[in-house]
Amino acid sequence: MERDLFDREHEEFRAVVRDFVAREVVPNLDAWEVAGAVDRSLFRRAGSAGLLGLELEEGHGGGGTDDLRFSVVVNEELSRVGASSVVMNICGFNDLIAPYLAALCTEQQKEQWLPGLCSGERIGAIAMTEPGTGSDLKAITTTARREGDHYVLNGAKTFISNGTLADLVIVVVKTDPGAGSRGVSLLVVESNMPGFQRGRKLDKIGLLAQDTAELFFDDVRVPAANLLGREGEGFGHLRSHLVRERLSVTVTAAASMEATLAETIDYVHQRTAFGQRVADFQATRFTLAELATEVQIARTFLDRCVAGAVRRELTEVDAAMAKWWITELQQRVVGRCLQLHGGYGYMREYPVARAYLDARVGTLYAGTTEIMKEIIGRSLTRPSHPD
Repeated sequence: MERDLFDREHEEFRAVVRDFVAREVVPNLDAWEVAGAVDRSLFRRAGSAGLLGLELEEGHGGGGTDDLRFSVVVNEELSRVGASSVVMNICGFNDLIAPYLAALCTEQQKEQWLPGLCSGERIGAIAMTEPGTGSDLKAITTTARREGDHYVLNGAKTFISNGTLADLVIVVVKTDPGAGSRGVSLLVVESNMPGFQRGRKLDKIGLLAQDTAELFFDDVRVPAANLLGREGEGFGHLRSHLVRERLSVTVTAAASMEATLAETIDYVHQRTAFGQRVADFQATRFTLAELATEVQIARTFLDRCVAGAVRRELTEVDAAMAKWWITELQQRVVGRCLQLHGGYGYMREYPVARAYLDARVGTLYAGTTEIMKEIIGRSLTRPSHPD
């Protein structure tokens, strides 16, 4: 389908990204999956190609653009080749980490952290989830107690993307445990700080090239200068940036299922059964008709959401609608595409098998489907005239 979302400069950038992905990602993806992580050199190469820190200031090594469509292009080109794991590396920085840095860093912090992150010499992560809290960020128990010019950090985080590779981690903490959401703050922890330890690399069923780890903090002394934003306002910072994160996850879901559907259409034209192409069975045609319709509906809504985000008009509710519906749709689309592959769809050497495993996390991270529905439901049922 034709899309009105992008201009010529985005498509010129897409050609650059597509070349990078073909050269640097596709030949290495299988090896990275076996290793359970990408090579650190990927970040340096992405930095050299201008793919990191797209919205960060040029003076600090970034791309100097606030047009998130450029990040969408990177996401789509990685998803197109089945590299959802790598989306969480490159776009994980651009969409999950860089927005916090762009909005909250002081000038001194920018000079200290951004050049290395934009060049790929240093790797960033963000640590929100804890073993006992899941999506409930108000219930986190990791604490940071102020002592003079430092915070003393204690606690644990889990499911942290880039956790084993990260040099800098934005950690969500409670600086005032008794203040509820008003006691949440953000601290930037550097990997060489005593008391910071990485736990095991978590054994996931999908996104195998994406390292995901547990992190532990035992009396880590973090300079007060590493506070990101204002103390006690971390929950507001998180809410304002989670919309971008959820949009990024949704872009991955849409682009990935489009790629899987296209690959499946090619497959059923080539595969024969009972003396004819699988594509010639009416059941196949009906299935493809349903999938193609649903995927195009998803694409139309998502592009509208992206356009709204470019105009700074995307709401938390619309982002939640897109996130839950499109990631759930992805499960159905990829599952039915696997079915059309027959037994071969169960073989990891076929792209649809990787897509099936990688897709499953979409309804879980950046807020589960249930959390998305709660956000939407609350907006529909809150009192018209609250007391």
